[in-house]
Amino acid sequence: MEISKAEITSAAAASQGHSHSALQDLMGSEILIKSLQAEGVQFIWGYPGGAVLYIYDALYKQETIQHVLVRHEQAAVHAADGYARATGEVGVALVTSGPGLTNAVTGIATAYMDSIPMVIISGQVPTPAIGLDAFQECDTVGITRPIVKHNFLVKDARDLAMTMKKAFHIARTGRPGPVVVDIPKDVSFKKVAYSGYPQSVEMRSYNPVRKGHGGQIRKALQLLLTAKRPYIYTGGGVLLGNATQELRTLVDMLGYPVTNTLMGLGAYPASDRKFLGMLGMHGTIEANNAMQNCDVLLAVGARFDDRVIGNVKHFAQNDRKIIHIDIDPSSISKRVKVDIPIVGDVKDVLTELINMVGESSTRADAGALAAWWDTIEGWRKRDCLKYDRSNREVIKPQYVVETLWNMTKDADAYVTSDVGQHQMWAAQYYRFDEPRRWINSGGLGTMGVGIPYAMGIKLAKPDSEVFCITGEGSVQMNIQELSTCLQYNTPIKICALNNRYLGMVRQWQEIEYSGRYSHSYMDALPNFVKLAEAYGHVGLLIERPEDVEPALREARKLKDRTVFMDFRTDPTENVFPMVQSGKGITEMLLGSEDL
Repeated sequence: MEISKAEITSAAAASQGHSHSALQDLMGSEILIKSLQAEGVQFIWGYPGGAVLYIYDALYKQETIQHVLVRHEQAAVHAADGYARATGEVGVALVTSGPGLTNAVTGIATAYMDSIPMVIISGQVPTPAIGLDAFQECDTVGITRPIVKHNFLVKDARDLAMTMKKAFHIARTGRPGPVVVDIPKDVSFKKVAYSGYPQSVEMRSYNPVRKGHGGQIRKALQLLLTAKRPYIYTGGGVLLGNATQELRTLVDMLGYPVTNTLMGLGAYPASDRKFLGMLGMHGTIEANNAMQNCDVLLAVGARFDDRVIGNVKHFAQNDRKIIHIDIDPSSISKRVKVDIPIVGDVKDVLTELINMVGESSTRADAGALAAWWDTIEGWRKRDCLKYDRSNREVIKPQYVVETLWNMTKDADAYVTSDVGQHQMWAAQYYRFDEPRRWINSGGLGTMGVGIPYAMGIKLAKPDSEVFCITGEGSVQMNIQELSTCLQYNTPIKICALNNRYLGMVRQWQEIEYSGRYSHSYMDALPNFVKLAEAYGHVGLLIERPEDVEPALREARKLKDRTVFMDFRTDPTENVFPMVQSGKGITEMLLGSEDL
């Protein structure tokens, strides 16, 4: 249901009939833009449509916020998500009603699963038309309810500023997450009195705990210092809570082994000997065995998900004491019963724990710790990440990632990935030493995020190198965003590990389905070099191992161009180690000899 010119005129006249001292009469769309400006928003990724045209008109009239026109709403949310992951700021996306919102759902769910702070603004049909199956209407609040931290339907323009204040507050505090603000078209054009953006917000129903319970932290300290086989297991919460420095200080003070989840890579330097590698389904032997055999486990900002601990019953076979620090009380004892729960901000709790360690006269049992390290080094000697480095006939995908890491480990570089085998190889072979440099979809496992993530990061970090490690399957899900890269001058480097298969699906079919490769082979791939060129970029085809390094070097030299590198990799290569579904984390397949 469209709004007539007469309705616009009458609404404007009605709102102007009141005189407000020290108040301004503004349209809802103008209040929205002022709210975004007050929140310090620099970038919005979006796609216009009928229900948001007043918002786009207000955007046109200002100069402080840059809008990025994507080619698909899913990419808008992914790009804002990538920006949020790399910067720690709230990412903002803008979509229209109906299909605009439904196209954004995958991006919203991706951010929700990984606890990423975002505000998604969606247009809605005019309030009188809601529920009448109007053109491009959908129940935004109902559709997004299971995949947001919170959502709002704004029915009065006078509520807009406070709603936006609440949305940003909810998105960035406590356990972060996406918040959807649904704005009907009539709310965006009506004029109302505006007295400024709220300075503060109080919500009776939302008061996340920041400070951990002192008594619980003291108990945790006692357990940690009397442990014989201690282990520190950290997840994405350490990065989200900006607590990497505190984690590093604690680990170095204690001298204990540490592991990161897929989402937590970079929280502790991968180059440090105390780091045992990533754990879980494709984790290292040493990381997984230490998880199973430790006697005291300190879990920080992690959630014991199925990809990390495998079979819960198998994990519970070994007796261990578990300390769990998390901002979200619902994450504690959700899958694994813990002994000392500590609800609080990870940074605050670790700071208190560090102070207590410094003040304590108790010291860890040096003999027991040395024996534990000997055991760990025994596991480490097996080199579970070995692969055929001598093969000169075909490009090994691991070699591409390892070469990229060797070339960029001292550079200011960010790495995004899509989802599949290439994602796991990137996590295993690119050794992240710094936080927020590894940007991938962990919880939802969303294909197609790689290019939009890279675009979002490059806009925020124009002087950094941004690489997207992807596969020929994933990359085609949002490949139209190559057009956005050209328009907004975000020169990213795309490393496609092209094995002509949906690689992870093929691997599971080989191992679990007796080699019945049902619909996992790509029969009609485009010529990626020509496709990149058609979008105005540089395309490179790399077919021999000796050409990998020169290609990467050439791509890096082209600082102002997006470069698509089509690496033709070994189609038979599998990701190892691998824990099969339903198995325990120490029941690993280490290579083809285990099949």
